[in-house]
Amino acid sequence: MNKALTINEDLIKRLQNIKLLILDVDGVMTDGGLTIGDDGLEYKTFHAHDGLGMKLLKASGVSLAIITGRTSNVVKKRAESTGVAHFYQGAEDKLEAFRDLMQSSGLQAEQCAFMGDDVVDLPPMLQCGLAIAVPDSPTLLLERAHYVTRKAGGRGAVREVCELIMQAQGTFDAQMAQFLTQASIAN
Repeated sequence: MNKALTINEDLIKRLQNIKLLILDVDGVMTDGGLTIGDDGLEYKTFHAHDGLGMKLLKASGVSLAIITGRTSNVVKKRAESTGVAHFYQGAEDKLEAFRDLMQSSGLQAEQCAFMGDDVVDLPPMLQCGLAIAVPDSPTLLLERAHYVTRKAGGRGAVREVCELIMQAQGTFDAQMAQFLTQASIAN
């Protein structure tokens, strides 16, 4: 069964309950490639569609968080530019970071979605109300995810999830209205 094609009643209920979307970075917000220059600096490529999706989701009332095992200034800048409220980097134990996030945010685990791509993401994913994987994740993750994105990490997967949450929560049309209004004025 392809979970990316399965939008059932259980998934819709899980999406409706989400107050916080938690993202891994490498393999989710990026394609998973790690580019390190001769200067020792790390470079990452993010998809513009994902960034706008994150901003729209935040505007709809759902908060954003990042929990990543690596430490990178570029990720910090991306988090700031997309409105990420909670930012954990260098998190070797993602479950510990997740528990800290639950305590600091005052949310319950079932109000959170965690989007990951590898087995290090599995512990917090299994605690959340909605576990999301990208399609090239290891089988262990794919079998345990409530939803597997159609799009690949770094290629619009985050935007896909942001739109799914907004659609389930009835906020998608309101977020899109601003663009439709601008388009009709331009014509």
